Amino acid sequence: MNSCTIIIFGATGDLSKRKLIPAIYKLVADKKLDNFIIIGSAIEDITAEQMLSQAKEFIPTIDEQIWDIVRNRTYYQQLNIVNQEGFDVLSALVTRLEKKYRLQGNRLLYLAVAAYFFCPITHHLARSGLAQRLAERKQRWNRIVYEKPFGHNLQSAREINKCIAKLFNESQIYRIDHFLTKEVVSNIALIRFTNCVFEPLWNNQFIDHIQIILSEKIGIQERGGYYDRYGALCDVVQNHMLELLALVGMEAPEKLTGEYVRSERVKVLEKIRFVDGVLGQYTSYTKEKDVKPNSKTETFAALYLTVDNLRWAGVPFYLKTGKCLDKNETVIHIKFKQVDCLLIRNCPTESNWLTMKISPDATFSLRLNAKKPGSSNELVPVSMEFCHSCIFGPYTPQAYEVVFEEIIRGEQATSVRFDEIEYAWRVIDYIKERNLPISPYACGSKGPKESELFAKKHGIRWRS
Repeated sequence: MNSCTIIIFGATGDLSKRKLIPAIYKLVADKKLDNFIIIGSAIEDITAEQMLSQAKEFIPTIDEQIWDIVRNRTYYQQLNIVNQEGFDVLSALVTRLEKKYRLQGNRLLYLAVAAYFFCPITHHLARSGLAQRLAERKQRWNRIVYEKPFGHNLQSAREINKCIAKLFNESQIYRIDHFLTKEVVSNIALIRFTNCVFEPLWNNQFIDHIQIILSEKIGIQERGGYYDRYGALCDVVQNHMLELLALVGMEAPEKLTGEYVRSERVKVLEKIRFVDGVLGQYTSYTKEKDVKPNSKTETFAALYLTVDNLRWAGVPFYLKTGKCLDKNETVIHIKFKQVDCLLIRNCPTESNWLTMKISPDATFSLRLNAKKPGSSNELVPVSMEFCHSCIFGPYTPQAYEVVFEEIIRGEQATSVRFDEIEYAWRVIDYIKERNLPISPYACGSKGPKESELFAKKHGIRWRS
């Protein structure tokens, strides 16, 4: 299982040096990857040593013996991805190296490139023999990984999917949303479905509303060319945030494995409806490198969505995300309805809140009402908290380590099925058609003032 060839397209990009190569290093250090080779490819004329040196600074602690193993198994091939001949040369190199290291032909091909390259690269992979259409039960496997976002709207996503579906089986296709591998995210279903105190209350009878918040202190950094094409709605709402909503809202799957979980997620995504929203752009955005000076791309979004089914009828789902905000935080807040209080004065009591913080600290907390010491009937809110790192230690597997592990195992729970992508793009395309105004906000703030007016209008208070 741990024997494979890893080929990274776009190997000189940020994703490769910051996430992919450090994740592979960690898998080797943890002895989860033994007989392997890494082949990076990109348009730049560099060496394998130069490619690795760019990634080395993003590995917190280096064991030089482990690093030597990785370095001795890493190669680089300059490649123009619009040129079929380059893929033929790469295919010959892969075959030669697999023979040298006695590898069995298991290949993980990672497309860390923009979505408009997905179709031509996939076509070249098939023609060159770098990847072949194989059934999962064959002795060897070829699996192709497409990094989010999958297209830039519904039409482009359909075109890409039609292209790759002609050439490879669905079991070979991994449309990755690395957010689905976050430790707490992967625990959401278990927390809900294995605790009697939650599952009977997980519906519109007891839940008032749900907030899903993904805020970042950083701007777009050096990603102006990419970000200005996509914006907040396509960059994080369409994938990360709608997938979180689907995980929170789904029915119990028959099993907590890939196809069962994906089937339940898609039932939620199909029923999402847009009600209201606010978009914003931080004031220095148009001065960023590679951003158009008159750009109308949103860097902030606050949305009011509903899920049109029996379980969630009437329950608002509020999503908020933005760049250049006052904090780094990814969190889900679930507000339960207020109870009728007959035993104390100063009614109504505070609502109970379940908070699932995904980053930067992985925690679950449940806020309850308890009697204030020394008082006969005065209540104070108290939190019961589960701190992941406090119990299991400070280190948990990073997202891309889990991505590689699960792909090598053939597990597709963190891979997004195309019908999920299709329904998510329908939501985003509908919002974009509304042509919501773009409101300015200062870097380091909580977002545009219109976000607070939005919250007041709908009778909520943002928890973050």
